Amino acid sequence: MLKRKWMQWMAAAIFTVGLPAWAAQTPATLDGVKVVNAAEAQKLQSAGSLLVDTRVAAEYAEKTIKGAKSVPYREKSAKSADFDASQDKFDLSKLPADKGASIVFFCNAGECWKSYKASVAAHGAGYTNLHWLRGGLPEWVAQGLPTQ
Repeated sequence: MLKRKWMQWMAAAIFTVGLPAWAAQTPATLDGVKVVNAAEAQKLQSAGSLLVDTRVAAEYAEKTIKGAKSVPYREKSAKSADFDASQDKFDLSKLPADKGASIVFFCNAGECWKSYKASVAAHGAGYTNLHWLRGGLPEWVAQGLPTQ
């Protein structure tokens, strides 16, 4: 009985206050980075773009886009557009040395900020041909595109 009351109180609190910050959606756009859908990402990959899975290694091992490279974005910063990148870790040396190389970042879609933050980091490091699959792996899978 107490557990049910607690759950009702939590549901009411979320409804009243809104979703917690950890559930915040990523922005719809990102300066210096082209937002793409799954079909566009697949075309880019077919043309030689590197697809980068920014999720943790365990998620990558479970399922990823076929041919994607794992470059985890280790995030400690807030899930917001004005995040403090100094709190996070992202190994830019795992990206191509050519700053003009075409790269598509992805993670687990809207609430997952890792690919957004990786895109920001790459843009800040001088990469110029960046794409962000905002719908991430869930969109790719929903389209029936190849995974591994």
